[in-house]
Amino acid sequence: MAAAVLLAALLAVAVVAWVLFPPSEPRRPPCIGSRVPCLGAAFRLARAPLEFIERARAEHGPIFTVFALGKRFTFVTEDEGAEVFFTSKDLNFEQAVQRVVANAVSVPAEAFYQNHGRLYSMMKGKMGPSNLHMFTGTLCKELHEHMAHLGTEGTGDLMELVRHIMYPAVVNTLFGKGACPTSHSELREFEEHFWKYDEDFEYASQMPECFLRNWSKSKKWLLKLFEKVVSDAERTNPSETTSKTLLQHLLDNLQGKHLAPNYGLLMLWASQANAVPIAFWTLVFILSSPSVYKKVMEDLTSVFGNTGKDEIEVSEEDLKNLPYIKWCTLEAIRLRSPGAITKKVIKPIRIQSFTIPAGDMLMLSPYWLHRNPKYFPDPEMFKPDRWKEANLEKNAFLDGFVAFGGGNHQCPGRSCLCSFLQQCQPQRFLHSFCCFLCGPSSWNESQGTSCSTSLCLNVPMLISLPSKPNLL
Repeated sequence: MAAAVLLAALLAVAVVAWVLFPPSEPRRPPCIGSRVPCLGAAFRLARAPLEFIERARAEHGPIFTVFALGKRFTFVTEDEGAEVFFTSKDLNFEQAVQRVVANAVSVPAEAFYQNHGRLYSMMKGKMGPSNLHMFTGTLCKELHEHMAHLGTEGTGDLMELVRHIMYPAVVNTLFGKGACPTSHSELREFEEHFWKYDEDFEYASQMPECFLRNWSKSKKWLLKLFEKVVSDAERTNPSETTSKTLLQHLLDNLQGKHLAPNYGLLMLWASQANAVPIAFWTLVFILSSPSVYKKVMEDLTSVFGNTGKDEIEVSEEDLKNLPYIKWCTLEAIRLRSPGAITKKVIKPIRIQSFTIPAGDMLMLSPYWLHRNPKYFPDPEMFKPDRWKEANLEKNAFLDGFVAFGGGNHQCPGRSCLCSFLQQCQPQRFLHSFCCFLCGPSSWNESQGTSCSTSLCLNVPMLISLPSKPNLL
């Protein structure tokens, strides 16, 4: 009886305490929206995402939520948030990207979840360090073939130049020779559709296709093209594993063959969306720094001899002897990483003093993490030598570098991307052409040249920098 009375008394005290001092709502990060509930801050975020994040970070601190298009996006921009992002079991990567894939290439949710793990493992294996030799020779020949059409001198837009060279070289290496359009007229039409598709990809991944008519038109054109690409790949699919293209490996592992054109388009976009802007920025940074350019050229000459050779063969051993170019590539990636990578919160998580509710999209900002002076002294400076401390032979990057993701969902093609970009710089861009940016007289004078065609150099090639590159 006494025990029952005591229990009743304790229960009564608990009820009174709950009534008088109700539990407070979990503290959520400050939320940025707008007067239009359904749109929220979508237009402000889409117009200039990095500038928007910078202002929000300055006003609200390192953790804040943006309400846009009916969704909550919670951004984390410092160490503690990054640790939770990569280690918490209450976050899900697949659920975060499924809707993006559905909007971008029309892959249904069921098919996505059925295929994602299998295709990720296949890509990770086929594009890993041990298989780089399968791509090196082909890429080298492709780069030489497509750069041979440039002539010996001229002035051009650097972004356009990188696009025109990287697209056919990378596509023919991963998809097979002639898989995509190669004639001048077909290539021009393809490029118009693909660059439109790429330009509005981030918008289209988050909003109904009906609001982006031109993007939708280009998407349908590309999917139609990939029906033929897939058909040709299936017809020529060899039985020997070592002879297969990456697209043919994808076809062998895909469940739901009717979706092969959709996954082919996704693979094409993934191969170009990062390779092209990083190749562009690596060249910009190298050409903008006389000391870096001098060091790169000295390294290239030590491996390949004097500049101006018609063709150079780049082996894996050559790449090992060119660490500085790889450092330049990684430093360009550090400075020009995308604005955010994402996972979905499936159970409430706590970061610092905030509770992030289930359903939020947790956004990690490599752009800001890569500017943390704790890991990167002089973070705004292009300093390739900082990568001397990384154990790149074991694929270990510098602490704080998250451009390729982390945990169980790192970019499966990261080794292949670095290898491709490392080859792209010496293969004709810098070794066979004298490249420099048109404009700053101090740069031209520092090289003993002027911005004209009568250069006292072996094979002059002038490159102008686009005024507003749309890269991030």
